[in-house]
Amino acid sequence: MSEFNCNIDIHKILKLLPHRYPMLMVDRVIALEPHKNIKVIKNVTINEPFFAGHYPQRPVMPGVLIVEALAQAAALLAFSEEGGRDENTLYYFAGIENVRFKQMVEPGDQLILDVEFVHKKLHVYKFKGRAMVGDKVAATAEFTCVVK
Repeated sequence: MSEFNCNIDIHKILKLLPHRYPMLMVDRVIALEPHKNIKVIKNVTINEPFFAGHYPQRPVMPGVLIVEALAQAAALLAFSEEGGRDENTLYYFAGIENVRFKQMVEPGDQLILDVEFVHKKLHVYKFKGRAMVGDKVAATAEFTCVVK
């Protein structure tokens, strides 16, 4: 991954994404190469509302929310290509393929979300994503999103 160093903090993320608590799943962009890839941090804390019901005896981040975090990272990459997002623009999942969960994500973990741009046709984007905890792969996915 060839990267440009950047540091897009939560304040800029809130301007780019429509998501808010409890559905905002990204905390900081640490690398971005427009039209190519993005690297985003998601700090996983015990305060996340899903931990109360997703195995209280052994809290585990739901896989579907890991994939959602990858999609939000991809949205940040897409909006970097589009030049931003106006308040009426929405970003939707259109398809998810080849999802694999390889490791549990627990409170205290830091997810590193690596998303690679594959291609774009009109307003349909295709991405490949990988969620890492340290040097271990937690999940991988290919997914399609639409900007409307």
